[in-house]
Amino acid sequence: MSVLIAQASAPAHPHSTGTTAVTAIDLLNGYAHVFTIAFVVTLIATPLAMRAAQAIGVVDRPDFNRKAHTHPIPYLGGMAVFAGVLAAIAVSYLPSGDAPIAFAPVPMAVVIGMIAITFTGLADDIWGWDPRLKIAGQLVAAAGLAIENVGVNVAHGVLTAIFPGSSLSFTFATPMGDATVDIVYWVGTALIALFVLGGCNAANLIDGLDGLLSGVSAITAIGLLLISIFMLHVIPDDAMESETGVLAGARLVLCLAILGATLGFLPYNWKPAVIFLGDCGSLLLGYLIVVVILMLGEHGQTHLVFAGLIVFAIPIIDTTLAIIRRKLAGVSMSAADNQHLHHQFRRVLGGVRRAVMAMYALSILFMVVGVSLAGLVIFTELRVRAVYAVALVLGGMLGVVAVKAARRQQRLAASTASASSTATAKTTDRAVSDDDAHAKSADEDAAHSASPAPAMSASASSPRNGAPIGRHA
Repeated sequence: MSVLIAQASAPAHPHSTGTTAVTAIDLLNGYAHVFTIAFVVTLIATPLAMRAAQAIGVVDRPDFNRKAHTHPIPYLGGMAVFAGVLAAIAVSYLPSGDAPIAFAPVPMAVVIGMIAITFTGLADDIWGWDPRLKIAGQLVAAAGLAIENVGVNVAHGVLTAIFPGSSLSFTFATPMGDATVDIVYWVGTALIALFVLGGCNAANLIDGLDGLLSGVSAITAIGLLLISIFMLHVIPDDAMESETGVLAGARLVLCLAILGATLGFLPYNWKPAVIFLGDCGSLLLGYLIVVVILMLGEHGQTHLVFAGLIVFAIPIIDTTLAIIRRKLAGVSMSAADNQHLHHQFRRVLGGVRRAVMAMYALSILFMVVGVSLAGLVIFTELRVRAVYAVALVLGGMLGVVAVKAARRQQRLAASTASASSTATAKTTDRAVSDDDAHAKSADEDAAHSASPAPAMSASASSPRNGAPIGRHA
């Protein structure tokens, strides 16, 4: 890959940096140790997590319905992924002469959010937390991001598109003096909460087959890594010169850490899996991916956030279908079912491995679409509106398909219930008829017993020498 990240003279892009010439290969070489540490630590930590889960009885037992495994499997794999990602981030804080550009490190708010999310998932894996407590833990992580302004500027691109030329803050008088409300910050905070809740639960819902979420997360990390490299071409000069720096390096570190950790875990999680991620791992991966997507809008480039969401489309699609399906069926949002995309692929294709590979293929397809759109916007004259148009088309098609699938499932459920009710009614009628027949037969026997018996011969009616009636002496 020979993408020129920055040009010393005559920048090719009006917003490109004018400091030094760096290629994508230089960047990958400079951050390769982050990937290596995440991979090695996860590879080593996974067997330890497996033994710990077996020792304390944190295992997933088969139900022979939604779950494809046939024996209990430990599910604290998320702790190994957490250890790998945390080690990679820690290494990235150390000074390194290999990095071609000195970017700002991963914000501490991201690390604190990782700890909050991991503890939330771990508590649910061990003690089975109430869903409201899980949501509270995710909101704590989202609040940490908002406090450090990680992802807040995503709202800037949205609001300026909706209200062009309008002021995005207002001041009003209070007894303590004038107070200013920053609409961008508060809308951005709400978007962060929405993204964290949606991303964590989308990853959790798709974690239903061996190797599915870990593989899809690895594919998503590759797509987000490519978009992050493309974005280095358009870093504003004032951002590069600011004291706080830019999140370009943090994006690279997180993408490489996710990729390394998931690839280190995947050999254990591939069918036949010997360990599962559990809520601890699925929530963590969803959180990390969402953080990277939010960072794509660091300077208000909301169109790149949309491109990142397209890369992460498979979990989003599956979650959207589940929400609509359960809403139309009138059941709880947390109610489990076997109608997720991976369940349907498994039934159609006849196996777990085939279903997982089909999901991988779909994930790669959306990854290519998202990365291509981001690249076209950055490197060509393609208008930003094209990304919104593609996102609108995909969202519209998804909505129609979701409603149709939910309606079809509703009709099937109603038909099944009706058939079951009819069969039950027939069984009841048959039982009543049998009871009537038995009662009638009993009445006839009673009447027959009450009538005078015909005379019997002396030889047949009287026992002789104690011999039973009808038996020869």
